[in-house]
Amino acid sequence: MNEHERAELARLLPPPARPELSSDRHRLLRGHLMSEIRETKPARGRRGKLGWVAVPALAGGLALAMVLSGGGDGAAPKAPGGGSTLNAAPVAAVQLLTQAADTAAGKPDPKPGKNQFVYVDSLVSFADTNLATGETTVDKPHRRQIWLSVDGGQWGVLKEEGKSYGADTRKEGGTRPTPRPDGGLWLDPIGRPGLGAPTYQYLAALPTDPDALLKKIYAETKGQGHTPDQEAFTTIGDLLREQLAPPAVSAALYRAAAKIPGVTAVDDSVDASGRHGVAVAHVDSGTRTEWIFDPKTHDFLGEREVIVEPGDLGKPGTVIGHSAVLNRTVTDQPGEEPKQQNA
Repeated sequence: MNEHERAELARLLPPPARPELSSDRHRLLRGHLMSEIRETKPARGRRGKLGWVAVPALAGGLALAMVLSGGGDGAAPKAPGGGSTLNAAPVAAVQLLTQAADTAAGKPDPKPGKNQFVYVDSLVSFADTNLATGETTVDKPHRRQIWLSVDGGQWGVLKEEGKSYGADTRKEGGTRPTPRPDGGLWLDPIGRPGLGAPTYQYLAALPTDPDALLKKIYAETKGQGHTPDQEAFTTIGDLLREQLAPPAVSAALYRAAAKIPGVTAVDDSVDASGRHGVAVAHVDSGTRTEWIFDPKTHDFLGEREVIVEPGDLGKPGTVIGHSAVLNRTVTDQPGEEPKQQNA
């Protein structure tokens, strides 16, 4: 492996786990919707990143459409992988995140009990890159379900179509529950929740003032990632991806993301289920991470990662990750599928 390949692997692998973060929780929270790096040997490492001020809302859908299309006088510059990156009109990203925040703020508060579980049902698609040949392939979207303890004190469950987690029954200081017959992975309880290992109760205690929230995120992620701005964007994406938060906190996270330098808008993106939407994005090391929203309701749909600069992961325009959130709700038991469909 040459120096460039080693540097690329170092970029893709997650930062060292904090003491309270188990290996499966780290993979779960920082490995969703990211490319997997496959060498000629069996060992693989998964990239640990993915990566969401308030201004008065533009009047009517036409005004938003004009912002997202570059104003109507000329074509916006086309971005690799589809969609137009509106670097000349950053107000579009602020506008979209503001509308997403307003939508989130209007959702009912789930108010789960401490013994309940946050349930998120998604479609995901990952890219595998063979570093020996440089070939990148993207698997088909497949189902991923997760149950997370509201207070972190109970075992969670992860089930992913086509994945087998074996029968690991060992855990430092104790044993796992009986291996699941459905092949699901037991997720360790979270002793000390934090930005890297959030629970519903942890998220509920976050500041709802966007400035205070963003200040906390920058302070607690100092020294991580390539740049403070990208790490803040990634962290907010991690907090929104496979969790549930009170409406006021979700809204604050979107409004905080609107204050991160370098966030832009993309007028057309597609999630793993094929739904088209508008997106906000941030570029890091040649890859653009997009958060996709319904163009009418501004509900969060999913995420997409697109290569925008040549590199080992593929050519510009290559999509190396997709997700689509199908359901997000609360259940009483881990592994229990709810009858009600929310998102």
